Formats: sequence, structure tokens, C-alpha cells
Amino acid sequence: MRNVEFPREEYVSLLKERRFNGLIKVITGARRTGKSYLMNNLFRRALLQEGVKEANIIQFAFDFDEDIDKLDSFFPEESTKIPQKGNTYLVNAKKFRAYIQSKTNESEAFYLLLDEIQQLDNFVGTLNGYLAKENLDIYVTGSNSHLLSSDIATTFKGRSSLIQIHPLSFSEFFANLGQSKEEAWAEYILTGSLPIVAKMSTQQEKEEYLTLLDEETYLKDIIAHHNIFKTQELGECFSMFASMIGSPMNISKLVGTFLSREHKKIANQTISSYLDFFKDAFVLETARQYDIKGKNYIEQPFKVYFEDMGVRNARLHFGQMEESHLMENIIYNELLRRRYRVDIGRINVFEDSGRLDQRRKSIYEQKSLEVDFIATKGNEKLYIQSALYLPDEEKKRQEKRSLLAIRDSFPKIIVTKNGLKPYRDEDGIITIDLFDFLLCHDIREFL
Repeated sequence: MRNVEFPREEYVSLLKERRFNGLIKVITGARRTGKSYLMNNLFRRALLQEGVKEANIIQFAFDFDEDIDKLDSFFPEESTKIPQKGNTYLVNAKKFRAYIQSKTNESEAFYLLLDEIQQLDNFVGTLNGYLAKENLDIYVTGSNSHLLSSDIATTFKGRSSLIQIHPLSFSEFFANLGQSKEEAWAEYILTGSLPIVAKMSTQQEKEEYLTLLDEETYLKDIIAHHNIFKTQELGECFSMFASMIGSPMNISKLVGTFLSREHKKIANQTISSYLDFFKDAFVLETARQYDIKGKNYIEQPFKVYFEDMGVRNARLHFGQMEESHLMENIIYNELLRRRYRVDIGRINVFEDSGRLDQRRKSIYEQKSLEVDFIATKGNEKLYIQSALYLPDEEKKRQEKRSLLAIRDSFPKIIVTKNGLKPYRDEDGIITIDLFDFLLCHDIREFL
């Protein structure tokens, strides 16, 4: 393993900003993105550095026997672990509350850092009770097979503050591994950006771990949470989604693709449900299409992007490594990390067809052009094209075509891998090198 720690400063800052805001801080995100490490190591360390006393930071992991053993002396006549079906258990909430009471008082502020909260019996009732105590600040993580994104709003009913943690950005990855940009990029697009994978030393170890993670964690989480019986069908859809990143698709097209690949039928609703399940588990996202002139959303076609490239590539046995598609996916993820709402754009234009009518006048045809990303945050909007290379004027013209058809004054950007400094051309379109885009703190510094 590489001896490296990723400080995740952005997420530590978010947690610090939300201290004692009267809400439960729910740290969520894909498996192996480092939720527990963020809370129990990085955030705890930041609190200690600010002078919070160690005794005022109470950590408890409900899947850790050494922590659970601390509850045995409270109400000893009751079991600490309450048996459940499938050789599982829940932790006795009455004993846990007594333990917390023994560690706190009403005159000081305390931080509760609670890991795998779903293992606590009636955890909602316990946490709601703690919310009424102004001197308790609550932070929780939970298993993705029990506490998915759609459950959080329902479970806590407006009483939670959600912090979604993503895999490492390219900036985090590059800054901490001591590689050149090109070396870091080659690794980043192949085995992805999960912190635990980034720390691994060998390619074989990474690929084996990611393959196991796909099957034994991501799929099993979804199967367990949604009681899916057709597990092979789910896995086949997972592979299909992975093979189609960045491609316009609709549900009917996916049904047809599934039939052609697997030689069996699948219902439209099943495909739609599986997509929602993977989104809910933070494995992938779908980007909707926005009609720029019509100013309305079009439900289909949409695009699929994966949260982590390593997870996507492992699903395809590290084949289908089209760098242009991977780059597009990574730009999409980077925009999400920077808290933009990201859509794919469509703009209809009338263009000369090159043909003449009977009166020898040019015939114009309506064509639909695509803008890779419309990134919106408050009053800010960016139109972005992803183009791995711009080898000649024809390719430049092709990438600029849809941007030039947009008549508003918001910035229009082409991100490409050209190694050049950012520049603005005579049409006002800004071309930015991929690494400049990924490593800058704010894209607006180039505008």
C-alpha cells in the first residue's frame, strides 16, 4: 500500500461549517469513498486542532464489537445485541442512550460521531431525541444497503443536513501521489479514484479489488435493499449501463440493446427501476437533456455517467477504454463536485443543406445540435464541450458549431487535451486544457 493520506479538505470544511446547525449531519456517498474515515479521522482531528477536548468527541461504531462491549454494563439484564433474521443484529438503543448519558452533561458541547447508524435499534427515535438537546451535535454514516439517498429525506423528514462525499477529484489524486499529470491521468481513468484503491501499489491488486467490489458490494447492496430476485438480469444491466457512458439513450433503446446482447426480453419499467437503484446507491447518475431555445427539459434521451471510472471499467473487465468517453465522464463528475447542476444541451438550428429548390434557392434543414454540458449554479451558467483533441480546423469547427448557435452571453468553453494555455478566440469561445480545468480551484479564473 502507498503511504499516503488524502486530506479531503473540502468535505472537512463542509462539516465544520455545519456544526450545531440543529440538524443531523448525514455523510453519504458511494461505497469506499471514505465516509467513515472522513468523520472519525479527518473531522475528529480538525476538532481537536481547534481545541475541542477529546472527551467531548464521542465516537461509536455500531458494527465494531469493542464499541458494542462498552454497553454491556448498562441494564445488564437486557441483551446488548438484539438478534435479527439472517444471523444479523441490532444494538439495544436503551443501553446506548444510557452510555451516551454517562459520557455527557448539559453544561458542555459534545460531538456524536456515529458510524453504521442503521445497526442501532430504532435509530430515528434516538437521534430525534438528541436533536432536542442543544449541546449535542450529531454526525452519522450508514450502510448503503440500508440508508440510500432516497431513504434519507424520508427517514429524517427534514431534520438532516446531507453531505455527499465523492471519490477523489483529479486535483486530490494528483496532489498527493507524486506523479506527473500524464501518469496520474493514465491511472485515474483506468482504476479510478476511490481512496482505498488509489493507495494500492500494484495494478493487479487494484483490478482484483474493483472487480470484487462490483460484485460483492455494489450489486449485493442493491439486491439486499430492493429484494431483487433476478440477480443475473441486474448484473447484465449494470454491464450495459457501463458500456454506454456518454451516449444518448432512452429506455426503449436500452430495452432493444439488452435484447440484442442477452437475447432475452426485459420490461421498460424494469430497466427504469434498475437505473434508479444504481443512482440511489451513488454508482451512476443520469443527465437530462435541456432544450436551450425552448427553455424546457426533454425526458429522453438522457446520458449515463459513472461516479468512479474504476468501478465502471471493472464491470467491463477493463475493456472499452475510449479515452474521449472517460474524459467526458470525468468532466461531468468534476462539475458536480463543484456544485453545479449539470444537464446536456440541445439546440435546434436551420442550416443550408447544400441543395437548391426549383427556384434555385438554398434549401435549409432543421438540425439538432448537442452541447455536452450546461453547468448552472445560481445566476452562473457555463456551456461546455468536451473534446479530447482538436487536431485540425474541421474538428474545431465541429465542436464550436453548437456553441455558436447559442445567442446568450454566458461563457462558452471547449475543454481539450492540448497542453496549451487557455485562450479566447475571435468568436469569444474559450479553449482550456483538460489539466488546467481539472486542477483549477474555480473555472471562473479563466473567463
